[in-house]
Amino acid sequence: MLVTGGAGFIGSNLVRFLRRERPDWTVVNLDKLTYAGNAESLSDLREDPKHVFVHGDIAEAKLIDRVLREHAVEAVLNLAAESHVDRSILGPAIFVETNIAGTQVLLDCARQAGVKRFVQVSTDEVYGSLGATGQFTESSPLRPSSPYSASKAAADLLVLAYGHTFAMDVIVTRCSNNYGPYQFPEKLIPLMIANALEGKKLPVYGDGRQVRDWIHVEDHCRALLLALEKGRSGEVYNVGSDNEWPNLQIVTRLLQVLGKGRELIEHVKDRPGHDRRYAIDASKARSELGWTPRIGFAEGLQATIDWYLQNRGWWERVRTGEYRSYYERNYGSR
Repeated sequence: MLVTGGAGFIGSNLVRFLRRERPDWTVVNLDKLTYAGNAESLSDLREDPKHVFVHGDIAEAKLIDRVLREHAVEAVLNLAAESHVDRSILGPAIFVETNIAGTQVLLDCARQAGVKRFVQVSTDEVYGSLGATGQFTESSPLRPSSPYSASKAAADLLVLAYGHTFAMDVIVTRCSNNYGPYQFPEKLIPLMIANALEGKKLPVYGDGRQVRDWIHVEDHCRALLLALEKGRSGEVYNVGSDNEWPNLQIVTRLLQVLGKGRELIEHVKDRPGHDRRYAIDASKARSELGWTPRIGFAEGLQATIDWYLQNRGWWERVRTGEYRSYYERNYGSR
């Protein structure tokens, strides 16, 4: 199994989930270790013989070809992506290079190596913004609003086109907002937890009433495994937990749990083109894959807060940039 982007937030959780749920599988984990890829998040797997870490870029065809053939990879789960909307507004080019061109290279190499199944892990942001009611289905039109979501939509279409043109066995999954351990502290929940613990202001875009559907990362990982094993070739599966919350309510709830006051909230200028509401209809994943979310939001949010409290050193090293030296210290001489 090749997991790309396996040192990122969802990727590191997926690698750990696969090692636990499918202990006989060898997981080859390829990550470029850009700013959001953190090798320290995989420190507990360093001595695991069935976890093979490869430092590299999905856009490097020679490397990808070698990895696929050397490890006789049977399936690819592509999570490698530049993923932060704000950064895509500041510098769109790298999103095109990694999310579109990198996916195309990965597809070509997988096709030539005879990989049996290619799973593209995408986002509900490709659908754009919803009004006050309704949910995105797999047949909803793609209306991306940011350079990030446009690059993911393009990659999705490439994957589906390779399935149609070259008869590759491909699947696309589109998930709502993830939360949980090991999330880079620029995203909403870990940013607010970290800022609150340090007594810093909690920046909330605009009026804070943008609505997102939140899912625990482990429920997402379970859906990805089911899509890999049970999904129908050429299909798209939405993954969401019917758990909609306005951003401001999330921030307020975190402050309550942490015993901090609302005076830490600071409303800032809204993000350009900020989508107002996302909501996912996951009935297809439920009926075809037998998937259902297992972690309730109250339970999952408390567990996430507890993790950040207990692993303060991890996110403090991320905030200072010290985490980037972990790979060189532990792998640089290999």
